[in-house]
Amino acid sequence: MPEFQTTIIGSGPGGYVAAIRCAQLGMKTAIIERYPTLGGTCLNVGCIPSKALLDSSEHFENANKHFEAHGIKVEKIELDWPRMRQRKDEVIEQTCVGIQFLMKKNKIRVINGHATFKDKQTISVIGADGAEETVSTERVIIATGSKPSSIPGVVCDKKRIITSTEALSLEKVPEKLIVIGGGVIGLELGSVYARLGTEVQVVEFLDRLIPGMDFSLAKEIQRILKKQGMKFFLSHAVQNVSVEGEGVKVVAKNKKDEEVEFRGDYCLVAVGRRPYTDNLGLENIGVSLDEQGRIPVNENLETAVPGIYAIGDVVAGAMLAHKAEEEGTFVAETMAGQKPHINYKAIPGVLYTWPEVAGVGFTEDELKAENYNYKTGSFPFKALGRARASMDTDGFAKVLTDKETDEILGIHLVGARAADLIAEAVVALEYRASAEDIARMSHAHPTYAEAIKEAMLDATDKRSIHM
Repeated sequence: MPEFQTTIIGSGPGGYVAAIRCAQLGMKTAIIERYPTLGGTCLNVGCIPSKALLDSSEHFENANKHFEAHGIKVEKIELDWPRMRQRKDEVIEQTCVGIQFLMKKNKIRVINGHATFKDKQTISVIGADGAEETVSTERVIIATGSKPSSIPGVVCDKKRIITSTEALSLEKVPEKLIVIGGGVIGLELGSVYARLGTEVQVVEFLDRLIPGMDFSLAKEIQRILKKQGMKFFLSHAVQNVSVEGEGVKVVAKNKKDEEVEFRGDYCLVAVGRRPYTDNLGLENIGVSLDEQGRIPVNENLETAVPGIYAIGDVVAGAMLAHKAEEEGTFVAETMAGQKPHINYKAIPGVLYTWPEVAGVGFTEDELKAENYNYKTGSFPFKALGRARASMDTDGFAKVLTDKETDEILGIHLVGARAADLIAEAVVALEYRASAEDIARMSHAHPTYAEAIKEAMLDATDKRSIHM
């Protein structure tokens, strides 16, 4: 008999959640991680450290620009960048240690090293010291995540031409930073440095920011971030990036096909991520990749090889930690004979600038493309008493509903605490609520959540109370 019933390759949010759920369901479980710490990209060089820097830099910005309006006088505000980075590292360590504790608590065997399939029930693990361990298992969940990708003509040397990983630990705050890519990663990290005094220029190939989210959100956050000092160059196709002395030069072509040069201390390449499946030995078990380098799976997230599953960034869909977590739970429960479900349209997307941006469900562009008969409702944060009290008046709540049935099809937010507010929207979508349902539910006053209630009222016969 194989030593383990289920083995997970990769300990990011998808992997470690899958491992815990498998253990809860009574399976003898192992998890393989090639790096010394658990948590994958998200905990080590992604979601957690970036949010730590976003919060720290927001405190710095508030002290510089907003404390006085609140009646707080502060003199000689100074940035201690090494301490800010140290705090970020402390948050990472605490979080990763927490995952290690959860593995021990759930009696999950942790194996460190790079995993390669010998066959579908046998995995070779090569440790950092070169020693090999062979793992025998009934089933495998591949949860190896993704790595930063680049574009033709751009090679990241990780010194001046950097990825998000290096951007989290620069030795000093740059005077000028060029960001290639106007998606979530580029805007979040660009926002960190802009708050700390860096001149940030965002160069984006498309004619909009945050593709995949509702266009109204993209338009609004561009306006807000521009007001905060960030500069945007949309419809610019980067041709090449070169290192010149202690800086970089970026050459791009605008929509008039004219060459434009950008110069800075660093160039952050934030054009997305690619699935990480390097040297897994998938060819040894008969699993092939699609044209995007992803692992094809069926409705149960099982590959073409029975007993081999894949979740998270290595399969189709949004590259989101919480999407991977849901898939990890889904696979564990499916293997246990349960009947779980995932509604991919009810998985929210979030941008953690300030104000935050969040959306779930259909975007207006998607509904227009399908000639869907829909209606909209919206409400600005500036009309909220809570937003005025906190000086967070930028943004709005927007709802899209079915014109005939009033069912909520999508909710999109720009504003303070949008990342938390979107949970209400997810509940509404999961339970197929109507705008009338949410409009008639009591929302505490004064709160930011009232914007959602008012947007629902606006969608039902334009009867918003506070507009």
